[in-house]
Amino acid sequence: MGTSTFSQFTVVADISVVAITPKAPMDRACLLGCGITTGYGAAIITAKIEKGSTVAVFGAGCVGLSVIQGAVKCGASRIVVVDVNSSKEEWGRKFGATDFVNPTKINKPIQEHLIEMTDGGLDYTFDCTGNVHVMRAALEACHKGWGQSIIIGVAAAGEEISTRRMSGFLFAVKKLPRSYLTVEIAGLSVPVGHWSCMEGKCLRRCQGEDSTSRSS
Repeated sequence: MGTSTFSQFTVVADISVVAITPKAPMDRACLLGCGITTGYGAAIITAKIEKGSTVAVFGAGCVGLSVIQGAVKCGASRIVVVDVNSSKEEWGRKFGATDFVNPTKINKPIQEHLIEMTDGGLDYTFDCTGNVHVMRAALEACHKGWGQSIIIGVAAAGEEISTRRMSGFLFAVKKLPRSYLTVEIAGLSVPVGHWSCMEGKCLRRCQGEDSTSRSS
C-alpha cells in the first residue's frame, strides 16, 4: 500500500482495495484501516490471548487501544497499559485497561516494575511503538516459561533488538500480511468482518456511544 493521506481520492494497487457497501457510514468503515485491525487482530488472532491471562500493552495510541479491546474480548484478567504520556491513562481505561504505568515516573526499568506487579511477569506483552528499546522491555517483561511478546511496531531501518540471555520465552512477531484489508478481521473474511463492525460485534466506537489461563 504505502499510502497515508487525507485526500478524498487516492490511486492504489488493486490488491490494496476491497469493496464495501455504499450504505456503510464512513465513521465506522474507517475502522477497517490498518491501525484498528492490526491491534485487535494481534490480540485475538496472533496471540490468541487466553481467558484469565495477564497482558501489557506498550503504547496507547490507535493500535495499542485496539490491542486492549482484543484483550478484553478474549477475557484477559489484567491489562496493563504502559505509556510515557499520562493523559493516555483515561483512554486506556475507557477501552478496558485495568492498570496504567508511566515508565518515566518510576525509579527502575519498566520490565522490572511489571514483573513485580504481576509476581513473575506477564502472559502476553505487545509493543505498539516501533521503538527497539521498548520492544526489549516488552520481551523481558514476559513471564519465564510461557510468556509471549508480540511485536506490532515497525522499527526504523537498521535498528535491532538486543536483550539479555534468556530461556523459556516464546517470541512472536506480527503475522498480519501486507494488506490488512484483504485478509482477515477477527478471523473472518472482510465482508463478514465488515458487517460485524457495523453491527457492533467486534470493534467499538470511542466517542461515548459504543466507545474482558495462563499458557503452559
